[in-house]
Amino acid sequence: MAPPLLTLQDVQLTFGGTPLLTGAELSVSEGDRICLVGRNGSGKSTLLKIASGQIEVDKGERFFQPGRTVRYLPQDPDLSTYASTLDYVNEGLTEGDDPYRGAYLLDVLGLSGNEKPEALSGGEARRAALARTLAPEPDILLLDEPTNHLDLPAIEWLEEELKSLKSALVLISHDRRFLENLSRATVWIDRGISRRLDKGFAHFEAWRDVVLEQEEIDQHKLAQKIKREEHWMTYGVTARRKRNMRRVRELADLRKQKREHRGPQGTAKLNASEAEASGKLVIEAKGLSKTYGDRTIVKDFSTRIQRGDRIGFVGPNGAGKTTLLKMLTGELAPDTGTNRLGTNLEMVTLDQKREKLDLNDTLVSVLTGGRGDMVVVGDETKHVMSYMKDFLFSPEQARTPVSVLSGGERARAMLARALANKSNMMVLDEPTNDLDLETLDLLQELLADYPGTALIVSHDRDFLDRVATSVIVSEGDGLWREYAGGYTDMLAQRGEGVAARKIQKTAPAKKEKQNLSSGSAESPKTKAKLSFTQQHLLKTLPDTIEQLEAKLEELQSDMNDPQLYTKNPKKFSELSQKISDLTSAKDEAEEQWLELEMLAEEG
Repeated sequence: MAPPLLTLQDVQLTFGGTPLLTGAELSVSEGDRICLVGRNGSGKSTLLKIASGQIEVDKGERFFQPGRTVRYLPQDPDLSTYASTLDYVNEGLTEGDDPYRGAYLLDVLGLSGNEKPEALSGGEARRAALARTLAPEPDILLLDEPTNHLDLPAIEWLEEELKSLKSALVLISHDRRFLENLSRATVWIDRGISRRLDKGFAHFEAWRDVVLEQEEIDQHKLAQKIKREEHWMTYGVTARRKRNMRRVRELADLRKQKREHRGPQGTAKLNASEAEASGKLVIEAKGLSKTYGDRTIVKDFSTRIQRGDRIGFVGPNGAGKTTLLKMLTGELAPDTGTNRLGTNLEMVTLDQKREKLDLNDTLVSVLTGGRGDMVVVGDETKHVMSYMKDFLFSPEQARTPVSVLSGGERARAMLARALANKSNMMVLDEPTNDLDLETLDLLQELLADYPGTALIVSHDRDFLDRVATSVIVSEGDGLWREYAGGYTDMLAQRGEGVAARKIQKTAPAKKEKQNLSSGSAESPKTKAKLSFTQQHLLKTLPDTIEQLEAKLEELQSDMNDPQLYTKNPKKFSELSQKISDLTSAKDEAEEQWLELEMLAEEG
């Protein structure tokens, strides 16, 4: 049996006097597909950084086979020293790597390679980091939340890409379906130690429950043993002094063992404050349409949403999910069509970007709205410390600024504040972002039992399957269609996934575009299939697209001036319109070129 590529043994690490890891282990061999699971703050990301060699441990051993390669995907990549995203990705390549693979991966992930790091959003930076990590095809891939900020087409493409790689894989993710489809072993980080199950994530939760149940039984046995020993110490017949002292020491050891035992972390308590029931009809939309520039976001969409419905919204990034949601809730007026809201609606919103959190606010201020130390949850008034405990915050975090909270903690804070407000309709935009699996379970249970209506934008397939009563899907060109059931039900009715068309279009396009730009000749078969005009367009469209991209980059650099809108609103408006027009022209040119290329391949 070949030795492991990477091993961590008896890893111990303390942060700020608090032990984080007290004996964690990890072994990665060729072909392994391992998922790391555990509560937020359990040390999963830290263990991955230790495996990548970025963190030194207080105690323990790390062995990595010489001559092997490892790549690590961080949650917060730093691109600040690079001129463009393509430079950042290519810098991660080594001799012998495919020089075109980085550009191909950027294209699949929705980036051109020309983006300036300072202008990137957090999601764009993570996609660039994902391209950099995958491009070299290393011996080991360490991926920390690789699906964050990816849409469904990209997530499903990434699954297939990872399945096709020979690299050993260790990944952290909150996406159940992603873990189930990729993992063949599970490492559970719990209370500082690791436990390994040589089965995929689909088997993890049943195994975890058995482990915790056995632990509870063992603790009960320990308590009974201590009780018996204490009884003997008090009432037992005096024996030889040596024997008595041995039993005294044993009792002390038992008490110490019980005292130092760390029980499993509790689960969050999610309860929504319910308002009076809304009317039976919640939303009735007829013929809604919305256009920005030359691009149609929503075209002639109609639906009826009734009390108790839980509607999922699915589509690639940029399809207009949030725009459609805002029209349905009355926040945004349609260009044409009518939208009628039902009676007695009380709405609560969970924002995708957590923009409604003031980073300077303390946790207590967020939960109470800055009004004292009490939180009103439905008809019950609770002290904020008690409410914090319900959402797994410690008392020490009460005065902590939002800016230092982790992504998972911010997500829980947003949930806590939203659920404290009375509502009969929830609008949740990517509610699963950064939540651990246990909190996700509770959110699913809450939504399943919620008597009101829920509108949910999500890329989490498992979450939609468990929660949604119907799914509204982007069909492209502004068309939206509703399917009964969850995401899997939608696939069965539709006959194909949201991802299929997008991926088939994107991947060949980049590869062939590189061949064309490098002067590759068309085959005689291609020439025979296409007309002269089509052949000419196939050759010239890549240059046209590059010219449009250059113009867009130039305009975008002007738009990046934060003072532009204040100094010159007219110029800001003109630039916005030009960018919209050029983007539409570029999309149209890419679509036309792709259709010609697919036609050529069929020849």
